[in-house]
Amino acid sequence: MQPDTEAIAERVFAALADPSRRSLLAALAEGGPATATDLANRLPITRQAIAKHLALLTEAGLVTAEPGERRRVRYRLRSAPMRVAQQFLAALARDWDGPLGALTDYLDKT
Repeated sequence: MQPDTEAIAERVFAALADPSRRSLLAALAEGGPATATDLANRLPITRQAIAKHLALLTEAGLVTAEPGERRRVRYRLRSAPMRVAQQFLAALARDWDGPLGALTDYLDKT
């Protein structure tokens, strides 16, 4: 596993650890790009909290901020970091499959 891959996966997992950030990502996935105010109108989270969570999601690379009309910033999902995290988990699963299969076989025989 490349160090960059691990660092990206770590940032993604840290960002996904918070239920409010997961709600923001789900709202963006469902409704498309939105401003912090738009998201505050859809979710039971204050606009200030949303702004802080969006900053962390931006740092993790999961969203990108795009300038909009009247200096309003719209946030859009980025899937690349999520794919890196999925690849990281897939690699871990492959590493576990062999030993876990051997353990299952051993336990079935005893």
